[in-house]
Amino acid sequence: MRSPPPTPDEYVDAMVQVAERDASIRRVLREILSLDGAVRSSALDLMAAHLRVHSAAGDVLDCIDMLKRDAIAQRLSERLAARTPASGGPATPPPV
Repeated sequence: MRSPPPTPDEYVDAMVQVAERDASIRRVLREILSLDGAVRSSALDLMAAHLRVHSAAGDVLDCIDMLKRDAIAQRLSERLAARTPASGGPATPPPV
């Protein structure tokens, strides 16, 4: 029996987790999310077309599709802003 597809919140959670582990992905996501919705969607269409040529996994293409949605982009932007430093520099460790 096949499991149900992930919910939009589960996609956002997964993208946040990956961004927390990889600063380069976090930077790229921030750049993508800073684009106007129509520009973001067009850029992601080009990215998805390129990845399809290279046989990207379906879940990667699903994440790209999710990023086109304004509500998802907004939610992901908020989550990334809350979890990472705004300057893109290293986080200041909490006092001990």
